[in-house]
Amino acid sequence: MNIELILFGAFALLTLLSAGTVIFARSPINSAMALVSTFFFMAGIYVLLWAHTVAVMQVLVYAGAIMVLFLFVIMLLNLGESPTRGKPTVARVAGGAATVGLFAVLAIILLKLPAEPATLSTGAQASFGTIATMGQVIFTQWLFPFEAVSLLLLVAMVGAVVVAKSRI
Repeated sequence: MNIELILFGAFALLTLLSAGTVIFARSPINSAMALVSTFFFMAGIYVLLWAHTVAVMQVLVYAGAIMVLFLFVIMLLNLGESPTRGKPTVARVAGGAATVGLFAVLAIILLKLPAEPATLSTGAQASFGTIATMGQVIFTQWLFPFEAVSLLLLVAMVGAVVVAKSRI
């Protein structure tokens, strides 16, 4: 047993615990803060997997910018505790069924994976995961989805302000 395996287990356990807190927290603020800790623990896992660029992006983009946006929306909407807590509704039953279905599909996919790991050529290993490579892929192959997500976030933020403005 080496230190990487111990750290991976610790980060994985803490990620699962904080993700569970996101789901079961009564306050939306507590849920959002637990999501921030989940993002940080995932960044730790990315570092252990030698994906330093993804780890930095995880902290900067998700734990930083996106969570600040989420917290502003929560505060603007002045969300409190849900009055229907614990009551089964159609949406909760459908969400639970979708979750079970997702886990079933993931289990099937994991069972079909080959036993031997994939290998990269020497040239691909040198450029794998660098900022230049990621930027080239994002701004050529994935430019439209990248811009669509940024537009979607802008629309969500404007919508939250409009909804909150009617209450002020």
